[in-house]
Formats: sequence, structure tokens, C-alpha cells
Amino acid sequence: MGLRRPECGEGLGEMKIYQWPRQRRSVEKFFERASESRSAVERTVEGIIESVRADGDRALVRLTEKFDGAKLRPCDFEIPAAELERAWDRLPADLRTALQTAARRIEAFHKKQRLKGWVVNDPDFGRMEMHVAAVDRAGIYAPGGRAAYPSTVLMNAIPARVAGVGEIILTTPPGPDGLPERVVLAAAHLAGVDRVFRIGGAQAIAAMAHGTKTIPRVDKIVGPGNVYVATAKKLLFGLIDIESVAGPTEVLILADDTARVDFLAADLIAQAEHDPEASAGVVLIGGTAESARALTAEIRRQLKALPRNAIASASIRDNGYVILASSADEAAEIANLRAPEHLQIMARGARSLGRKVRHAGAIFIGPYTPEPVGDYIAGPNHTLPTGGTARFFSPLSVWTFYKTWHTVESTRAGLARHAKAIETLAESEGLSGHAESVRVRFRKRGR
Repeated sequence: MGLRRPECGEGLGEMKIYQWPRQRRSVEKFFERASESRSAVERTVEGIIESVRADGDRALVRLTEKFDGAKLRPCDFEIPAAELERAWDRLPADLRTALQTAARRIEAFHKKQRLKGWVVNDPDFGRMEMHVAAVDRAGIYAPGGRAAYPSTVLMNAIPARVAGVGEIILTTPPGPDGLPERVVLAAAHLAGVDRVFRIGGAQAIAAMAHGTKTIPRVDKIVGPGNVYVATAKKLLFGLIDIESVAGPTEVLILADDTARVDFLAADLIAQAEHDPEASAGVVLIGGTAESARALTAEIRRQLKALPRNAIASASIRDNGYVILASSADEAAEIANLRAPEHLQIMARGARSLGRKVRHAGAIFIGPYTPEPVGDYIAGPNHTLPTGGTARFFSPLSVWTFYKTWHTVESTRAGLARHAKAIETLAESEGLSGHAESVRVRFRKRGR
């Protein structure tokens, strides 16, 4: 007698199990499910933004004490460069070496992304140029709270520096002693951040967007954060630019029977330990209910030894899933539907399968490329689009910090050659003034 197929959304232990394509609609609903209403969050963030806009540094003093428990004066907001250097000097030698290795690899990869402008000399028209330049000032947000993220500082600041951003500032929440995590300050020193401010949350985003007496206004804000930080970035987009609106982190793994179950469990847990809202899922190619049970059992076993057991367990329980697919083509279809932040592939022909995926923040090929390789040391950026936005957003890069503009210089002969086309198009849009601005250049004076 064959194994019973799990019903729609039925969980084996702590993982939701789906059969593809029979339960396609259920999978789509799971992928598309709306998180809790953000209206209350938006109202709170709107109040914070307005308070900072109206009261500047005084609002930051109040909000920092309220949310971070730190009593600071405006003159305390900026952390002196000497403090950053001291934090670097006091790091354990092995951690300094690891950060230097990561920084070197991140810089080498991102230097390949540098862009230059170009010139087109058109003998029938004139000269056109495309100009590329970095923004004048960029703001980076480094979250605090459950963990310190020096890798995020490197991943955001190094591309900005490679792009040639005029000034890079960093905001990060203060700890109970009034200082952010020392390793974050050390990473800022290594990455060449110009100024660091001990301000966190939505109020930090508002301060960088509007500017205060103490904190300069920036042109672009990048970096992850909680729902309040993400909401502030979304609400302030237009006043400043952002790289994306980040949601909870996520991983999807495509695996067949060549994948070791302990690898799969460890990689799902690695993502789940970030946050209770993190999403971790696997597509088992040719998988069965029995193989799903084996994976669930291994996850339970590994979770017992995890220091962040409570966080990872909640994430697996609420957002963990297994999809049973028949073929590699079905797996690629599911991956493109999900458009995951991180996609791992542990299956035969992994590289070929990866080429079938068009929507993912980053793809990790083979059994010895777990997602943490990308988080820390590979070189490509780990600030990636989440929540299915990989369908239209890209990873953070040097290009994130560029803006472009162009110049046009037509000759008299070139304008004359194309005048009729311009006039015809302008008149078709009812813009006679546009047409006249061309005609007048070929009309004798006084007429």
C-alpha cells in the first residue's frame, strides 16, 4: 500500500506540506498571504516622522529614550571616529581577520560593477552624452536588537564607497549603555563610513530623510530593519530614494534525493533563526510524505541544540513548508512563483536548474554553497529583495548609489533634418508651443 498523500496545508510536525501541482492554489495562497494589517504600524510611523520633521533633535532625544532606553543629548548622537577605531582595535584577532576577508571579497566583486558614461556622435543630428555619478550623501541603517550585523554594514557601505558616494553616514540603535554593538562600530571603521550616529528605528530613517541640526539629510537610504524601519522607508520614498522595502528574510531550497537531509534541515534552520517571521521552505523533487517526515524529524533534532531555538521554532512552525514536486521543471516553476530572497539548489544538474529560474534575489548552487556563504564571504551582496519582490527589485549594488542624466547637443543641420518629425509629433499631442519652439529657429527675424 502506498503512502498517503498529505491533504492541503496539512502539517507533519511543524512543517506545512503541499503536493504540486494538485494543491497549486493552496501554495499560491500561502505565498501571497497578507501579513497582519500594517495600518496601526503606519499610523505610529507617520507620527514619528512628523515629530522628527517638526522638532528635529528634540524629538530624537524623546524617541531614543522611549524606544531604546538611552538618555542622550544631541551632542551625544554622533560617535567620534576615535571610538570606531578603538572598537576595531579591541576586536578579537580572528574576528578582525574574518571581517577583513569579507571586506576584501565584497570590494573586489563590487568594483566590477562600476559604470562609466558614454558619448554618441550622430552625424545626422549632433552629440548626445550619458553621465553617471554617485549620489552626494547616502544613509545606511544597521539594525540592533536580537543580533548585531557587522556584515550588513560591510555589504551596504562598501558598494557606496566603490560607487564614489560623497559622504556615507550610518545610523544604528544604542544599547543599554548608550553605545551600539562594538562590532558594528568596528565594521563601520573598516568599511570607511564617514559618520556614525547612535539613533535607531523609524526616527533614524526620518532624521536622515528630513535632516536635523545634528544629522545631515541624505539622498538615499539603504539597509534592513524591523517593520517600523521598513514602513518609514516606504512612507519617505520620494523625499529620499531607497533600495527596496524589506520584509522578513526567506529561503527556498530545491532538492532531490541526492541532497542530505541534515544539510537541508540545517539550512532551513539557519534562515529561521533570524526572526519568528522568517520563511523557510523546501521543494522536494520526487519527494514523498515519508521524505518530508524524515526532514521534519531532523529539524526537530537539530533545533534542540540551537541557542536561538525559540525564534527558529516559531519561524518553522508558522512559516515553514515543504512542497512535493515531480520534476525539476516543476521545481523551477515553484521557484519563479515564489521569487525568493535566497534560493538554494541541491539537486542533479543544479547549475542547469538554476538557469531556469528568473526570479530570485540570489541563487546558491550545490551542496557546499549554503546561504550563509552569501551572507558573509562570497562577495556578491546579501541585501536582497524579499517577499516576492525579486520579480522587479534587484540586490543592492554599486548601481544602487548611481544616478544618471544626459545631455543633448543638436546642430542646426541636425535639427532642420528632424524638425518636421518633431513638429508632427508635438501637434499630435496638442502641444503647438512645442512645435513652434522648433519652427521659430528657421523663421527669418521679424516675421
